[in-house]
Parts: sequence; structure tokens; C-alpha cells
Amino acid sequence: MLTSADLEFFAAIATSPSLAAASRRLGVTPPAVTQRLQELERRMGLRLVHRTGRVLALTEEGLLLAEGGGSIVSALGSLTDQIQARRGAVTGRLRVVAPLGFGRVHIAPLVAAFAETHPAVKVELYLSDRLGTIAEGNWDIAVRIGELRDSTLVAHRIAPNDRICCAAPSLIALRGMPASPAELANWPCIAIRENDEDTTLWRFVAAERMETVRVEPLLATNDGEVARDWAVAGLGVVVRSEWSVAEDVASGRLVRLIPEAPPPGADVMALVASRAGRSARVTAFMAALRQTFTRVPWREGFEATHP
Repeated sequence: MLTSADLEFFAAIATSPSLAAASRRLGVTPPAVTQRLQELERRMGLRLVHRTGRVLALTEEGLLLAEGGGSIVSALGSLTDQIQARRGAVTGRLRVVAPLGFGRVHIAPLVAAFAETHPAVKVELYLSDRLGTIAEGNWDIAVRIGELRDSTLVAHRIAPNDRICCAAPSLIALRGMPASPAELANWPCIAIRENDEDTTLWRFVAAERMETVRVEPLLATNDGEVARDWAVAGLGVVVRSEWSVAEDVASGRLVRLIPEAPPPGADVMALVASRAGRSARVTAFMAALRQTFTRVPWREGFEATHP
């Protein structure tokens, strides 16, 4: 006889790339996951997972259990949410994903405050600069910078966020001020590699027309704050989110380049997983998210970033 706990356990395995990843998600050791999986297979009398290589692969029976069990777990969760909502209770588990740098600075404090206000909710915050690789089944709310391409989910705009092409005064003193985006092809540039995007093709909006420039980065990193620090040190031009460099531009540590042809904006957005839309905890967190950004932190006192 399968229990709801069995179905939740196997759902965690089915949506993880490996048993080690499933153990981290479940908060137990890998041997404990292996032992519980073996016990589940023994009770069912069949093999659910192929144990070849490091990549987790489900058998046909495992795929069937994952699909059917996942639907049951989702239905039970939805039913529980609806019942709890009737009495105004905010309970359960809430999984939030967010970009690494932005999440550390702005979302982590929000999650901490939310947990204090709603102690019956168990909140998990996962920070990554590869949000596009995280399956929908592994999160309830995804905060991201810019809209998710080819997504069927509804994106909620949380806060405005420009992207700023900028460089240190020391670099401008050496090279002069560029007159057009095309000139940046001959400048030392800093690329930020994230979400498997083409990070060397820079886009600008000039007179309502998109202009692209292929740059050859002198430096590249997957950490936006490292790129910002390199730019402040005068090592190259960077295109960085307003939330990250607004204070640097306002203070003069960085100077906005070609303000008449800025990069396209990338507002702060929130995606809600389709199965989680009605839960009281998701509704409460979305309300807290909107309240937090009613006053946009990176535009308070940093008006110099907006010409």
C-alpha cells in the first residue's frame, strides 16, 4: 500500500537529476534515500530507478508512478490549501527561487521577514544564476530579472529595473567617451555568463530601433558582482542591472555610457507555478513581495542613474 509520504518521496526523486540531489532536497543523507528507495521497490515488487551511472533514470514503472503520484500529491496539496484558506490559515511549504546576487541582497531578507510573520510556513530559498534549468515542479515562486522566454506561465512585474552600460572614469580618461554602441566592439569589455545566454552580443535601443554589437570580452565571469567590481577597477565596460550599479553611478565610481542608446530594460518579475496559484502561502508571499518593492530601493537617492 502506497502512502502520501511515499508519493512525495518519489516525486522528489523523479524531479531531481540524481539521488544525491534528491537527498539534498529532502534534507537527508544519500544512503538514507537509497535505503528508502529500496524499501519502496521491495514493497511494490518492481524496479523504479535504473542504477547505472550518475544520472538518475526512471524505469517505465517509475515514470508511471512519478506521473500518477505527482498528480495525486499536487491534488492533495491543492485540497489542503483550499481547506486551510477557508479558515484564513497560511501554512505548508513554500519554495522560492531567485537569482544569486539579487536574491542574496533583496529576497533573502524578505524571506526571513516572511518566516517571522508566518511561522507555520516552511520556506526554502534556492539561489541560482541558472534559473531556466530549474523545473517548474521544484518551485512555487520564481523571482527573476527580465521575462522568461517561451514561458507559458504568467509573469508578474514586481519592480522596474534598467540595464546600464557603464565604465570607470579611469577607463574613460584613457579611451574617451564612446559616441555610439558600435564603438564598444573595440573597447575592453566584461561579459557576465548566466542562463546559457549569448553574453557577447550586446543590445541597445537607439531611436526606438534595436542595435546589436558583438564584443570580445577581455574578462568574463558568471558572478555579476565580480563583473561590477572589475568595472569599478577600470578593467572594462560592463552592462549590468540598475539594482546592482545604481549607487556606483550616482557616486561617480561608474559612468553611464551612451545614455541616448541604453540596453533594453530587465524588470524584476515573479512567476507563480501553475499548481501553486491558489495557495494562501503563495498569495501571502506575493503580497509581501509587492509591498517590499513599493519603494524601489535602487531608485531611492540614486536619481543620477536616470538622465
